[in-house]
Amino acid sequence: MPSTAKPQAAKPESKVPTPRERARAQTIADIVRIGRSHLALHGAAALSLRAVARDLGVVSSAVYRYVENRDELLTLLLVDAYNELGDAVDAAVDVLPEGDFTGRFHALGHAVRNWALREPACYALLFGSPVPGYRAPGELTTVPGTRVVYRMVRNFDAAYRAGALAAPAGPAVVVPGTLSRDLAAIRSGLGLEVPEELVTRGVLIWTSVFGAVSFEVFGQYGADTFAAREELFAHQLGLLAGIIGLA
Repeated sequence: MPSTAKPQAAKPESKVPTPRERARAQTIADIVRIGRSHLALHGAAALSLRAVARDLGVVSSAVYRYVENRDELLTLLLVDAYNELGDAVDAAVDVLPEGDFTGRFHALGHAVRNWALREPACYALLFGSPVPGYRAPGELTTVPGTRVVYRMVRNFDAAYRAGALAAPAGPAVVVPGTLSRDLAAIRSGLGLEVPEELVTRGVLIWTSVFGAVSFEVFGQYGADTFAAREELFAHQLGLLAGIIGLA
């Protein structure tokens, strides 16, 4: 009998970049690489496209064909750093079983800390003092900038759906009305099932993780306060996991 199976549609071939497109992508990658080295040496406020052009070996007018001004360079560096941090977190979390919610939370926290200590200048650009006169374009930076916190919140939500969150100790916290509306919008936008009171605990954990990392990266503990910094951070993560009820 003749086959009744429908023929499969041919998969569209991916477009091969032209030599010009490859050259442009490589030049922008070189600009970002040099920009990161200048960021580490001089700080974000002192970034200069002319200096980048000099190290790239071209006249400044040539760089302006790829990056219009300092703010656009800062945006490129922000997106690059946010995605590098997000990739580091994904790599650390994805090696663990999906049901290991506590292990995934700890892996996420340690990945953030390890990346921040390895790339302190980039971390400072993302989470340090704002650069005077610069306003990050949300349409370019919001998605990469929220990768880590969304990963954290979705881990908590998955734990809640699986019944793996124990009731946090202590009396229930009453969420004020205005905040409740904000939390409802977050829960709806992300499709979360975790209740709003636990979302507030998740926000506290998020800010606490990055606060602990910032204290270490920016030297806020002082030179002689804690010698066992990694042990301190691991202990902090354990305390934070208990706030939301992870075993």
